[in-house]
Amino acid sequence: MCGIVGYIGHREAYPIIINGLKRLEYRGYDSAGIALYDGSKIQLAKTKGKVVDLEAEVAKGITTKGSLGIGHTRWATHGVPNDVNSHPHYSNSGDLVIIHNGIIENYSSIKKELIKRGYVFHSDTDTEVLVNLIEEIKKKEGVKLGKAVQIALNQVVGAYAIAVFDQKKPNEIVVAKLGSPLAIGVGEDEFFIASDASPFIEFTNNAIYLEDEQMAVIRLGREIRIRKIKSDKRIKPFVQELKLNIEQIEKGGYDHFMLKEIYEQPAVIKDTFRGRLLADQGIIKLGGLEEFIPKFVNADRIIIVACGTSWHAGLVAEYTFEDWARIPVEVEYASEFRYRNPVITEKDVVIAISQSGETADTLAAIKLAKEKGAFVYGICNVVGSTISRETHSGTYTHAGPEIGVASTKAFTTQITVLTMIALKLAHVKGTISRSDYMMHLRELDTIPTHVAKALESNDEIKEIAKVFKDSPNFLYLGRGYNFPVALEGALKLKEISYIHAEGYPAAEMKHGPIALIDEQMPVVVVAINSNHYGKVVSNIEEIKARKGKIIAVVTQGDTAVRELADYVMEVPKTPETLTPLVTTIPLQLLSYHIAVMLNRNVDQPRNLAKSVTVE
Repeated sequence: MCGIVGYIGHREAYPIIINGLKRLEYRGYDSAGIALYDGSKIQLAKTKGKVVDLEAEVAKGITTKGSLGIGHTRWATHGVPNDVNSHPHYSNSGDLVIIHNGIIENYSSIKKELIKRGYVFHSDTDTEVLVNLIEEIKKKEGVKLGKAVQIALNQVVGAYAIAVFDQKKPNEIVVAKLGSPLAIGVGEDEFFIASDASPFIEFTNNAIYLEDEQMAVIRLGREIRIRKIKSDKRIKPFVQELKLNIEQIEKGGYDHFMLKEIYEQPAVIKDTFRGRLLADQGIIKLGGLEEFIPKFVNADRIIIVACGTSWHAGLVAEYTFEDWARIPVEVEYASEFRYRNPVITEKDVVIAISQSGETADTLAAIKLAKEKGAFVYGICNVVGSTISRETHSGTYTHAGPEIGVASTKAFTTQITVLTMIALKLAHVKGTISRSDYMMHLRELDTIPTHVAKALESNDEIKEIAKVFKDSPNFLYLGRGYNFPVALEGALKLKEISYIHAEGYPAAEMKHGPIALIDEQMPVVVVAINSNHYGKVVSNIEEIKARKGKIIAVVTQGDTAVRELADYVMEVPKTPETLTPLVTTIPLQLLSYHIAVMLNRNVDQPRNLAKSVTVE
């Protein structure tokens, strides 16, 4: 959530920061601001609204000269979205200026103490409290800014990624991280700061990712100094080369990032199993898995923790792990798991799934699982993310940057990785026949072609969207492997169109939801050829008897459902265990087209953030 951008070096800071904030808009935000040092004083502009509104505010009169600056997009936590609560925030003296992602939980008690000492507060934010605490320590202890930041952060409780500078020492920015991502781009005597690498990738492909409870003093003319916040231990900077390129984070001719990412799925699924799936040789090789196979094979159970779309991917994996590898699986919302007192033992394997690798609840679940002795395996997309560092091992999905807030290619690549793991374990355990194993390898290898074929129905799906765009409610139904697909389809529609939608196992219709069916209720049914086909046909007949409108996802060549349904969306014939990879495609397209027709902000839906890094 929120976005941080900063620059110190020899270039003009303003265009770097503004363009960087635009690159981070996908993270979700309600206000934006910028602070620049022009050589004599800090120039500040901030406003409720979008980055384009910030540009208009800047145009009203602040100087944009200067090679030091920080910028921020805020997603409101403490204090409503307005100009005053927007970041950056000054200290009372006006010397220090800060931007902050996260939440300072004990800000209220600190604020009361600072008020007693004469500090005045202008906003409702916890961030203004933090910058004044830093100023008070700097003044009282007579220490430099870096030390003052370190002392202050040892007094606060919560999560943060911060960048702060002092106009009296404009050759230095201090940054720190706990629970929110922060990357430092390293150039030739210039440094970039951002929540992820996208704001600075055209300037440098060298980056340092701070670990939790680390801070860095970035000063021109010297090496970055990183230390542990609690212990003061010096850390040698680890600079890694980024594989990201500028083309990956541009729209490439598509109207929206979401549509681009939907159409990227054939390629990114192939990228996900490239070098890992050797179908003709009967080989699956996942580097992060190989040495830990005994952990999985001997596990009492696998616990999958995730949130949102990643949770739906975990539900699909529950079917494959239990069906093929015969290992008991539980799928947990990380946000609930972390607040229970779950029974976890050293014989458990916990798989944590997150696109960003920064999801706060999932990170907390990882910490809990590790404390109880479980082996923790991460599946995420972002190289260098916190989850990739906090887990014992794991696998990257290689989906490339996913900018659209509503996840699409992350879902299918997560399922791809989980499917490969399940097949590998089943093969090792001998719980799947050799012929079945080889068949699934070959079929998985052809999935990109099937997905590309499913995308060819885009024009027909667009016509269906026209019919139902004004419907106030939708139901989504699926059975077996496609029950999680129904949940994911409903989530996509809710996220980007703001239409109420619910997903159910098809058989559960009779246990309540069937009361909702009338001629105004569109029901999306995943009705592909499978072991449940006859049952799903019966469910459709029950809905038709009550005048419900049926939109069915069917296997190419289907006749029975086609006769019953009002509209159909075809997908290629695929083994049932792999169908979620293709049946989700028409549901993504349906949601996208409905949202576009309703003039929604598809890539940045209201109230949502791409990476939920606060509770």
